[in-house]
Amino acid sequence: MDKIPKMKITILSAFLTLLLLMLGSCDSCQERKETVKEPALEEPGEPAYGDTIVVGSIGDASNLLPPLASDSASFDIIGLVYNGIVKYDKDLKIVGDLAESWDISPDGLEIIFHLRKGVKWHDGVEFTAEDVMFGYRKIIDPNTPTAYASSFEEVKEAEILDKYTFKVTYKEPFAPGLASWGNLVVLPQHLLEGEDITKSPLTRSPVGTGPYRFVEWKTGEKIVLEYNPDYFEGRPHIDRYLYRFIPEQATMFLELKAERIDEMGLTPLQYRRQTNSPDFLQKFNKYRYLSFGYTYLGYNLLEPKFQDIRVRHAISSAINKQDIVDGVLLGLGRVATGPFKPDTIWYNPEVKRYPYDPEKARALLEEAGWVDTDGDGILDKEGEPFSFTIITNQGNEQRKKSAEIIQRNLKEIGIEVKIHIIEWAAFINDFIDKKNFEAVILGWSLDPDPDQYDIWHSRKTKFKEFNFISYKNPEVDDLLVKARHTMDPEERRKYYFRFQEILAEEQPYTFLYVAESLPAIHSRFKGIEPAPAGIGYNFIEWYVPKHLQKYTK
Repeated sequence: MDKIPKMKITILSAFLTLLLLMLGSCDSCQERKETVKEPALEEPGEPAYGDTIVVGSIGDASNLLPPLASDSASFDIIGLVYNGIVKYDKDLKIVGDLAESWDISPDGLEIIFHLRKGVKWHDGVEFTAEDVMFGYRKIIDPNTPTAYASSFEEVKEAEILDKYTFKVTYKEPFAPGLASWGNLVVLPQHLLEGEDITKSPLTRSPVGTGPYRFVEWKTGEKIVLEYNPDYFEGRPHIDRYLYRFIPEQATMFLELKAERIDEMGLTPLQYRRQTNSPDFLQKFNKYRYLSFGYTYLGYNLLEPKFQDIRVRHAISSAINKQDIVDGVLLGLGRVATGPFKPDTIWYNPEVKRYPYDPEKARALLEEAGWVDTDGDGILDKEGEPFSFTIITNQGNEQRKKSAEIIQRNLKEIGIEVKIHIIEWAAFINDFIDKKNFEAVILGWSLDPDPDQYDIWHSRKTKFKEFNFISYKNPEVDDLLVKARHTMDPEERRKYYFRFQEILAEEQPYTFLYVAESLPAIHSRFKGIEPAPAGIGYNFIEWYVPKHLQKYTK
C-alpha cells in the first residue's frame, strides 16, 4: 500500500511528502489509454448526475482524521471528504483549494491566505480561518501522534487576520512551505475543540468540506460516501463512492470482470495478458503511466549484519533488478536508482548503480568475513549463518514475487532468505512501527514537492517515524535541511543530487523499481482526462450518461 490518494491530488507534507516536482517534460509519464468500445458506448452522452462508482482496494483504511492517517486507503477517502488550503492541479501546479488566493512576501517568509467565503462543513457550519488555526495547532501539539509535524515546526507565527484571512510567518525561507498547507491542517474546530482527537468519532466518521460526505464504514468490508450537494466547486456528478476492501488481487480481478467493482489497479500480468479480449475492452478502459512512487528492499540498520556497507553493496549487486522489472512487472516499469522518479528535475541519473554481478557480491561478502566454513551452502561468520527474513504486506503480488526473486538470487551467493507475508494493519502496527523486522519490501508514494526530510533525516520523533530503518548520516541531515530552506530551484537541485549520490553509495535501501500504474475503469464512466497528475484529479467531473447508469435510487 502506498501513501497518497489516487482519486484526488492533494498536498501532504510528509509520509508523503515523498517527493517530486514534475516541472520537466511529461513525455515519459504520459498516460496511455488502451480501449476498444462497443458501438453503444461510442457516444459519450451528455454529462449527467447519478450512479455509483465501486472502487476495489486490497487494504482497509486505518484512520480518517488527516493528521492521524498514514496509509493510502485512508487518504483515498480523506482526499474526497476533506479539502486543503491549496492543492495540485492537473499539471502539478499549486492552485487554491479552500484559499481563493495568497500573497507571498518578497523574502519568502510570509504567506497570507485569502480563504473562500461561504464554504460549509458537511454538518452545515461555516468554514473559517479559525478551523485552519485549530488544525495547525493540533498538528504541532506534542501530544498529537502525527508524523507530519516537521514542516509546521518551521513556522514562527500563525495569525488570524480576520474571519477569512490567515497569515503564516516562517523562521527562515522554507521551500515546501506553500505546498504543506494541504488537507492535513484543516479540521472542524466546532467538533474537535477540547477533544482528544485520537478518540474522536471523526476518526471513523469524518466531517469535512469536500465533494463527498461520509455515510458508513464497515471494517474489513467497505466505506461508503455520497455527494455533497453544496460543494463549493459544484456538485459532483457521481452520486456515491463505494470503497470495497478485497485483500486478494486475484479475487478483486474476478469482481472487476463480473462488473461488481468499477475500478482497480491491475497487476502487470492482468494488464498484459488477461485484459485484452474484445469483451473486456468493450467494458473497461485501461490506462498506464509511470507511477509516483518506488519499491525498495529496506534494511533494519540496527541489525549488526546490515551495518557493514560491504554487505549492503553485496546484496544490491546480487539482486537482478532488471529481472524483477521484466519478470514481475512484465516490462511495465523501470529499475529504480534512488528516491526520485526518473525524468523529473530532481532525479540524478549519474549515481552509482549496482548491476547484477553475483561474483562481485561473493567477493564483497568474503571481504566482510562471511564464508561457508561448514560446506552447507550458507555463508557464516563467527558461527552465525547468514540468514534473514524479508517481510512484506499481504495482497501485493508484485512485492511477494520480488521477494521470491531476491530469495533465489541471494541463495546463489550463500545467503538464506525467508519470506513473511503479513496482513496490512499488523504489518504496519506490529512490525514497521516497532522496527520489528530485519528487512522489508515496501514502497513510498511521491508528492510533487521533493522534500525528503521525514523519511531520511535522523531526527527522532515522539510518535511514528518514517525513517524506520534507522538510517543516520550527518551530511544527509545537513543536505535535507539546506534543501528545505533554499528557494532557488537550481541550488535545491544540487543538494538533492548530492543526497542521491550518498544514498547510492551507502545503500540503506536496495532501490528496486518504479512501476507503472495500471488502472482499469468501467467504460460507462466519462470525463476522464489523463494528465501529468494522473487520472483522478478531476474526479468530480467524471460522469455516467443517464442511459448507461447502473445504480439508481
